Amino acid sequence: MEKMTQEEVKVFLLEVPRTAKIATVREDGRPHVAPIWFDVDGDTIIFTTWHESVKAANITRDGRVCLCIDDEVPPFAYVIIEGEVAISEDLAELRQWATRIAGRYMGPHLAEAYGKRNGVKGELLVRVTPTHIVAQKNIAA
Repeated sequence: MEKMTQEEVKVFLLEVPRTAKIATVREDGRPHVAPIWFDVDGDTIIFTTWHESVKAANITRDGRVCLCIDDEVPPFAYVIIEGEVAISEDLAELRQWATRIAGRYMGPHLAEAYGKRNGVKGELLVRVTPTHIVAQKNIAA
């Protein structure tokens, strides 16, 4: 097992559209984990979520989150990102990122349709600023 460099982390996060798992804290302290599609803007992780979702309620109340993104193919790798969130409801910015994220996961031919569907009032644009990162590669080597 080897630690990833900062550059390797960026490549890992962007090279293929892996699903991240986001952990948030419920009001009663129980953990909540959900899969998300994401993109990267500099050092910030960006995703969207519906304002009535469990994760939206959790991050609105407590902006601390943890993301886990892993490669399930040998020799295996993962990136764990602890961070603080900032939430935006700006529709133009939301539509832009919803379209960009959709393009990563669904391909350019469906990006606009998914961007229109997810870039609407009620959807939240969430930016995660990392506070701590653990990144390992070659787990099984």
